[in-house]
Amino acid sequence: MTQYLDITIRSLLVTVFLTSFLGKVARRGAYDAFVASLHDTRLMPGLTKVAAPALIAAELAVCALLVVPAALAVTVAGLVTAASILAVLAMGVTLVLRRGVTAPCHCFGASAAVLGPRHIARNVALAVLAAVGAVFAAADTRVHPGGAAMATVAGVVLGVLTVRLDDLLELFRSTPHAPASTVRSG
Repeated sequence: MTQYLDITIRSLLVTVFLTSFLGKVARRGAYDAFVASLHDTRLMPGLTKVAAPALIAAELAVCALLVVPAALAVTVAGLVTAASILAVLAMGVTLVLRRGVTAPCHCFGASAAVLGPRHIARNVALAVLAAVGAVFAAADTRVHPGGAAMATVAGVVLGVLTVRLDDLLELFRSTPHAPASTVRSG
């Protein structure tokens, strides 16, 4: 049973990290916007130009470690790397918020969303899942194809929901309703 949990967690993390990677490099100007947003956090002003490509490379490495069928140690390394990156990101966002800095979240590409507590919560939750995945990584890779497909789809769906968290929260924010129009007769 843990092999299906393993597949779900890895699919979720690959979806999140791959979307993050692509969001920063796939569009013209996306990388520059990401570097600028990282600079706006004022976490590492002198190291932004080094930290940005390092983070992008680490995101791609996590995907490779979690997707490529290899030894259990490789999968665990990918999960530990993911947990570490996510923990560092959670700490970084925490520092940004404590300093009162307002910076956009370019976690998955261009976004108008400002970094906030939800980003910390998201990164912590994902870090915990990655750590759980590392602990319960399936040494037994025998799975039913249907179960593996369902676990993969579940992970991808959870990953998409995670990536679109800002948009989903925006949908549920209360917005003022326009007054009902009145129709006068006669």
